[in-house]
Amino acid sequence: MSLKLVPPQVLPPLNEEFRPAVLVNQNFQREVESVGVRTVIGVERSGGEVSRFETKVYPEGHPNFESNFQYIERIVKFLLWQRGGHTLHVGGSPRIAEYLKEKYSSTGAQKFDFDFMGTQVYEKEFSVVSCGVDEVPASRETGKLLGRNLQGHRIGFDLGASDRKVSAVVDGTPIYSEEVIWEPRKNADPEYHYREVMTALKTAASKMPRVDAIGGSSAGIYIDNRPMVASLFRGISQEKFGDIKNMFLRIRDELGVPLEVINDGDVTALAGSMSIEDNGILGIALGSSEAAGYVNMEGHIMGWLNELAFAPIDYSPNAPVEEWSGDKGCGASYFSQQCVFRLAPKAGIEIPVNVTDAEKLKFVQEKLETGHEGALKIWQSMGVYLGYGIAHYADFYDIKHVLILGRCTSGRGGDLLLEGSKKVFETEFPELAGKIELHLPDEKIRRVGQSVAAASLPVVE
Repeated sequence: MSLKLVPPQVLPPLNEEFRPAVLVNQNFQREVESVGVRTVIGVERSGGEVSRFETKVYPEGHPNFESNFQYIERIVKFLLWQRGGHTLHVGGSPRIAEYLKEKYSSTGAQKFDFDFMGTQVYEKEFSVVSCGVDEVPASRETGKLLGRNLQGHRIGFDLGASDRKVSAVVDGTPIYSEEVIWEPRKNADPEYHYREVMTALKTAASKMPRVDAIGGSSAGIYIDNRPMVASLFRGISQEKFGDIKNMFLRIRDELGVPLEVINDGDVTALAGSMSIEDNGILGIALGSSEAAGYVNMEGHIMGWLNELAFAPIDYSPNAPVEEWSGDKGCGASYFSQQCVFRLAPKAGIEIPVNVTDAEKLKFVQEKLETGHEGALKIWQSMGVYLGYGIAHYADFYDIKHVLILGRCTSGRGGDLLLEGSKKVFETEFPELAGKIELHLPDEKIRRVGQSVAAASLPVVE
């Protein structure tokens, strides 16, 4: 038996088949309320950290028992890409645990997640452990109070796919910044990446009498200053990737100062938190894919993956397939330029083929600025997706503010995204309308830039 799919009250103009995860899950919980039994999911990652998620499911022997499988599997998928983990503790029905063990195996439907979370990110085989509800390990989420350290002479850097940025920062004020074009994805030699980063750091260092600390941001998954998976280094062979994993540790040891490098989404959320002087911030960047970062209510960066591009938000059986993972209904297909390109034919827009993705997006955005009806419907649809997506995220994050960033938000697009999200909140989730504040970057948000936020990451003893 499959889950009951609930149509939204606010339909995206270009997608009547959209079935938001948040509505399906809420409906499941309403239906199971009177008969439900506890199930506890524990996701364990490096350092013995554990995230717990507790919910109710149908008991064994109930005619709807098998609908538990899809419900729990989609939650597990979300938790893995939000929090990260190499071991899944399933407290409750052994049948549910067995189902997940089959799905998340080297031959299962979620083989991509099995390989990615296991050997690639956490360097050990992914496993599923069946246990009693009271045997799931206790929650252990320390997080790091990274950032907001502005005193002294610091370097902040950001490694992008097309340019690398670096700033010399003295007591929170950039005194020198530069952007240099580079081509990291095309270079298969780890020494190229090492030399380029060291050149940037030494250039910034030359502008100050000393360097007290270095902080950096980059796209990808970073565990303890080690890039485990990153598109920047896709040209590096598996045999040489160990040199990349240890590159920032090598740089730290050679320069002899504290160094922290983390995912760029988390640094963006930190910059927003420092600017608006509040916590509980989820940053969502709608660019070539979906990127995200989070600062919790205590101002901590949690060390979670926040790879929401691979977290499901649409349970429709006809949802688009995410090209890398092969899974359906994931964030990358809804909160990025991929969504614009996917909806364009439905909107009556024929995008030029022999141009870059940036030019394709600009082509559709120019139509949006002129009031093209189809282009308007694309961004209206994305605004509806975003509203239901944020409501879903709010079941997994404690959120006060959402920063909506990225190239898809420029011009009229940003306002349409806000309008669509707010309409969803008002119609379906009035409790969120008063709890979560949505922001597009303005001068207040930009007060603390990415380089200053990055530079502020390390603590100097």
